[in-house]
Amino acid sequence: MSEIKEELKKKILEEMMIDYADELAKNFNLAKQFIRITKEGKVKVLVKDEVSDKERILLYLIGKMYAKEAGLAEAEEVENKELMEELGIPEGSLFARLKELRDENKIKQVRRGKNVLHTVPIKQIEEILEAIDKKVRTVS
Repeated sequence: MSEIKEELKKKILEEMMIDYADELAKNFNLAKQFIRITKEGKVKVLVKDEVSDKERILLYLIGKMYAKEAGLAEAEEVENKELMEELGIPEGSLFARLKELRDENKIKQVRRGKNVLHTVPIKQIEEILEAIDKKVRTVS
């Protein structure tokens, strides 16, 4: 029995595991077309006029992942307040877009005490960036 478990474990690690840093590295060139990160770990969306509020939120959350990986942010998860302040999306609109993104499985919601935070699942990064890239190229 333990031999079967070990074989399954080996297959999972070889074929199913996603390496966080590898995913960020693989998508770096695509991501840097759309986002920049400040020394304070804030994210600047470069294509905010060409994309929807939902896409701006996704780019901000992806940027936060890069900021954390670079040691500029403590966490990749972002609170509603930060999204409102940094993206200029009013509260009612922000909550509606976040719900849509959760329903589409594009973001995960995390609760820490009374705080609600959001992040993009690592496996979604490439698909999101490629869709935004296609849209921006079409608009340009």
